[in-house]
Formats: sequence, C-alpha cells, structure tokens
Amino acid sequence: MKTVELSLAQIGNSRGIRLPADLIRKHGFEHGLVLEDRGHELALKPKTSPKKLSWEETYKEMAAAKEDWSEWDSTLADGLESVPWTYPIPAKVKKWAKECAAKERQEMEKRAKARRRA
Repeated sequence: MKTVELSLAQIGNSRGIRLPADLIRKHGFEHGLVLEDRGHELALKPKTSPKKLSWEETYKEMAAAKEDWSEWDSTLADGLESVPWTYPIPAKVKKWAKECAAKERQEMEKRAKARRRA
C-alpha cells in the first residue's frame, strides 16, 4: 500500500483535495468517483463500474500478473469431466447459451475486423 500526502485546497466556498493524474487513471476515476464515509476512514470508488474484460483481455492481465495457478492442477485428476450428466438442460438455459455464444461470435468478428483495418 502506497501512502500519498495530500493538502486541502480552497475550491470556491469549499475545500477539496487534488488527486495525482496517475492515481486517477490507475483507479478509473476519469468519469467521477464516489466517496464512502466509513466512520473512521474515507473510501474512494469509481463512479461507474469498470468495463468487463473479454476472455482475451482477462488472459492477458492474468499472464501479465504472473500469478501462480499451479494449485489448481490438482483438479485435473478429479474426474469431473467423466461424470455423466443425466439431468436434461432446461430449454431456457439452452436458449441463453446460444444467445451468449452468438453475441461472443459477433464480438470476436468485430475485433478481427478492427485488427485487419489497423
């Protein structure tokens, strides 16, 4: 955890703080923020929720973080993939899965077109 000392600045009839630009970018405060008063401390959060990452972006971020996922290797031998799934899949779930797959295909095609244009 990094500590940054900030001073109060006069802003009209109020007082405020100025946040360093790198912290604004790092924490996604470009579109505003929300202050949460926790009694003994203040918490700042981005006003809008961060963009959901695609599978490709998630993979890249995980690879960049160089996290150790070796503890999950033990699940490879749990035999889960050989369990017979005898319960029928509800029609509503099948429809949802098809819609999600179609949407993902469209997004992948858009990204591929954008890469070809670049």
